[in-house]
Amino acid sequence: MRVGELARRTGVTVRALRYYEAAGLVVPGRRANGYREYDPIAVRQVEQIRSLMALGLSVEETRPFIECLDSGAESGDVCPASLATYQRAIQQLEERITRLAEQRDGLRAELDAAARRTMRAQPGRRRDIAAVDPATLVGAELPELELRATDGSRVRVRALGQGRSVLFGYPLTGRPGVDLPEGWGTIPGARGCTEEACGFRDHHADLLEAGAARIYGLSAQSSGYQREVVHRLRLPYPLLADPHLMLAAALGLPTFDVGEMTLYRRLTLIVVDGRVEHVFFPVEPAGHAEQVQRWLTEHRL
Repeated sequence: MRVGELARRTGVTVRALRYYEAAGLVVPGRRANGYREYDPIAVRQVEQIRSLMALGLSVEETRPFIECLDSGAESGDVCPASLATYQRAIQQLEERITRLAEQRDGLRAELDAAARRTMRAQPGRRRDIAAVDPATLVGAELPELELRATDGSRVRVRALGQGRSVLFGYPLTGRPGVDLPEGWGTIPGARGCTEEACGFRDHHADLLEAGAARIYGLSAQSSGYQREVVHRLRLPYPLLADPHLMLAAALGLPTFDVGEMTLYRRLTLIVVDGRVEHVFFPVEPAGHAEQVQRWLTEHRL
C-alpha cells in the first residue's frame, strides 16, 4: 500500500511514517517506478508503535516489539527482548515515582512552614482600620485597586465585569497539619470558613442560575496559601488575596485581631457596576450560600 493509505488506516500523519522509516522501524519496499510500497504488516507495526508510545515508551524503545513482529510472531510483546523492555520501563517509572514522591513531600513541608509563617504578623499590614457600619456600604464605589487571584490573574475590584458579582470575605481557612491561631475556636464568627467556602462551591451553579455573573472569595491570606485551599477543596471560583487589607482600608470593612494578625470579619458584598448593591452582615457560614441565592432570585436584574 502507498504511504497515504497507510496513514489513513493507522490514523498517523505521513510525516510520522517518514520518521518511523528513518528510524528503520517501518520500512517500505520500492516499486520499479521508484514509489514506496508498504507490506500489510506495516499496519500492525504502526499500531504497535502508537500503543507503546501512549504508554510512555520512546520510538526507539519500540524497536524490540517491531522486530518481534518482523520475525513472524503474532504479537510484538511475546519475544524476550520485548518483555525486557517492559520490565526496564516499569523500573524506570517506579524510580521516577519515588523521586516525585520525595519532591512532593519536600514541597508539602515547605508549604506547611510557609503556612505557619503566614500565621504570624506580616510587615506593613495596617492594624488601625476603623470599620464602618456595613449597612452604610450600600451604594459605595469600590476602590481602584488590584488583587491577586488564585487563577493567576490580577482582578480590578472596581471592574469585576458586567452583571452582579458576589464577593464574600472570610477570616482564614485552616490547612490540615497547620495549627490555627491560639484561641481561634473561642472567637465569635471565626470558625466556619471552610464550611462557607464549600457552600459557595456546592451551590455555585445555582448561584449563577439565580443571577450571579461571578463569585470571588476574599481573605487576608497569601495567594499561595489560598491556591492550596482552592485545589484541596476543588473550588470552582477564585480567591482574592488581600494580605495588607487594602480593600478593608478603602471601604472600612470590619476586621478583627487574633494574635499578631488582623483578619477580615465574615461579610458578603453584592457588587454591580463597581458599586455595592447589597451587604450581608453578620454572616453565619452554614447556609449562607443558599441565603445569597435566595436574595439573588428575589432581586433579579
